[in-house]
Amino acid sequence: MSEHAKLDFKQLVEQYYKPLYRFAYSLAKNEHEASDLTQQTFTIYAQKGDSLRDASKIKSWLFTTLYREFLRLRRRAANVTPQENEILEIEAPNVEPGVANTLDGHTAVEALQQVDEAYRAPLTLFYLKDLSYKEIAATLDIPIGTVMSRLSRGKVQLKKCLLQRSPS
Repeated sequence: MSEHAKLDFKQLVEQYYKPLYRFAYSLAKNEHEASDLTQQTFTIYAQKGDSLRDASKIKSWLFTTLYREFLRLRRRAANVTPQENEILEIEAPNVEPGVANTLDGHTAVEALQQVDEAYRAPLTLFYLKDLSYKEIAATLDIPIGTVMSRLSRGKVQLKKCLLQRSPS
């Protein structure tokens, strides 16, 4: 029995909440949406996780679920009317500028936020979540060759962002 199979739900949340939240934040660039995505991922796991046959794939399953939930919300947001946007802006709480940056002040993570979304997800999964090319391909539902290509192009973009940030 793997270490994942021995985890109860509380242990699972303790082990994966922070990495999932960081991944969600790297996608959403918004702390509230990242928190919602992370919580929704655990809600989905609570409802469907028992159907997971291979407990060693919990990590990959959680990241895949979060990514798919992010895409679902993005598609839904694309269908929001301008009137709904105005209502949301009026009802949204005021947030001090720079609050989001206090979550993780590391320059590399901030630079990662500037990388195109198509490259940001593979970079985050590879460097911050330690997923293999195969796990990233499964998580994002893309071929391994595409993962390698996006990582390569993403590294170039990330390097440019970091060079722009460095003091001359």
